Amino acid sequence: MSHFEQLPQAAAEVFGEGATAEESYDLLTVDVPPAGWVTALTAARDVLGCTFFDWLSAVDEPGTGFRVCAHLVRLEGGLGRLLVRTTVPHDAAELASATGVYAGAGWHERETHEMFGVAFTGHPGMAPLLLPDEFEGHPLRKDFVLAARVAKAWPGAKEPGESHDGGPKRRQMLPPGVPDPNDWGPLKGQLPPAPARPARRAGAGGAAGERPARRTRTAGEGSASQSGAAGGAAGGTGGGGTERPARPARTPRPAGPDAPWQQPPAEPSKPVEQPPAEPGSAEPSKPAEPPRSEPPQADRPQEEPKPAPPARDEPPTGEGEGGRTP
Repeated sequence: MSHFEQLPQAAAEVFGEGATAEESYDLLTVDVPPAGWVTALTAARDVLGCTFFDWLSAVDEPGTGFRVCAHLVRLEGGLGRLLVRTTVPHDAAELASATGVYAGAGWHERETHEMFGVAFTGHPGMAPLLLPDEFEGHPLRKDFVLAARVAKAWPGAKEPGESHDGGPKRRQMLPPGVPDPNDWGPLKGQLPPAPARPARRAGAGGAAGERPARRTRTAGEGSASQSGAAGGAAGGTGGGGTERPARPARTPRPAGPDAPWQQPPAEPSKPVEQPPAEPGSAEPSKPAEPPRSEPPQADRPQEEPKPAPPARDEPPTGEGEGGRTP
C-alpha cells in the first residue's frame, strides 16, 4: 500500500478537476491536465505531505505527445511515493515550471528541455545543461536522426547476421531514426540507387514475377501419390490430365525370419519307444540311458595321493608272560 488514505477514489478532490489516480506496485500515479500541473504539485506537497522531490523527466509517446512525470516522496507519517504525470502535444510542447513549488526541479527541467524540447515557462534560467551550445536537435525524441550511423559505417567487418564464408547477405533493415544515406547526410544525392530485389522467375503457365497457382485438392481425393496410383491402376487419365507412369512393383521379401530370436523354438525330442517285454523273461528291459559326457582327462583335476596311515604299536601274537596266550 502507498499509505495515502482516501485515494485514488478522491483524486479529483485533492488534485483538482480532471485528475485521475490509480495504484499499482505500491506507487500511486496521478494524471492531471497541463493546466493543473502546478496545482497538483502544490496539493501533493501541502495536502499529502510529499516534501521530498526525487526527479522529473519526460517520455516521447508517438501520436500522443510528451508525457512529463514528477516523482515525489513523503517521509513523515509513513513512507509514501507519488508519481504526478501530464501530457503536452508535440506541436505545442510547453508547460509551467515547477520551480516555485520544488526548487530542486530546476536542473531536471533544463535537462528535459534539452533532450525533448519541452519549454517550461517561468523557469529562472533555461541554459544548456549537458549538450554543447552549437548542438542542434533533441536526442531523446523518436524522430531524432542518428547522424553517427549515417556519417560512419558499421565498425565491424560485416553487418550483423552476414555470413563469414562469402555467402549472400541478408536484406539490410534500417533501425528507427537512421535515414537513407542518399537522402540525408554528407553523401546526399551522391550514392547510386539501392538495387531492387530480383523478380521471381516465370513458372509454368504464369507471367514473370507471379507465383504459379497452387492446385487445390479436397480430403476425399487423397494425396498426390494416392491419386497417381489410382490413375495408373485404372489405365488412363481422368478430366483431361496427363497420364502418369505406373510405379514399379516392389520385390517381395522372403517370409523367413532374419534374426535368431525371431525363429520358432525347436520341438523337444521324444523318448525312443522300447518293444514290450516277452512273457517269461526275468525283468522287463529298461530304456538305454544316454552316455554321460565326461570331461577329458586334460580338463579333469588330478587327485593328489593320500598319505599312508601311521603303524600302530600292537603286542606280538606269540605267548605272553608266563606262557599264557592273551
